[in-house]
Amino acid sequence: MIERKSLRVGSVSRQRGVTLFEVLIVVSILALIAGSVGVAAIAYFDRAKRRMAESNGARIRLAVQAWWIEHARSECPGVDDLISGRGLDRNSPREDPWGTVWGVECANDDATIVSAGRDRKLGTEDDIRIPPA
Repeated sequence: MIERKSLRVGSVSRQRGVTLFEVLIVVSILALIAGSVGVAAIAYFDRAKRRMAESNGARIRLAVQAWWIEHARSECPGVDDLISGRGLDRNSPREDPWGTVWGVECANDDATIVSAGRDRKLGTEDDIRIPPA
């Protein structure tokens, strides 16, 4: 059995314990640490989504260039065309990481793959263009 140490103040015996104030300080420190970890995790997750979008966009662009080997350059295939034509695997994402359909823009014998980005609105600064404008 574990003995508890007791302090004797005058003629009154008291057991040592933790005050409510000490508990609140520890809880607030833990909350600050958890909050900062959460903010860092969200920022990391956003960067990972952007890198995945850039990688998928580059892969779609290569598939468009391969498509033009067998088809006229005047044709601008969409992602569904590339999947049905087997230029992309059937499990390839039809949408960017934010749930917006990939855009394929063809001009001057070149293809640009466009994602609306995190805000899901084209023409804003978070848009992703492969290759960059």
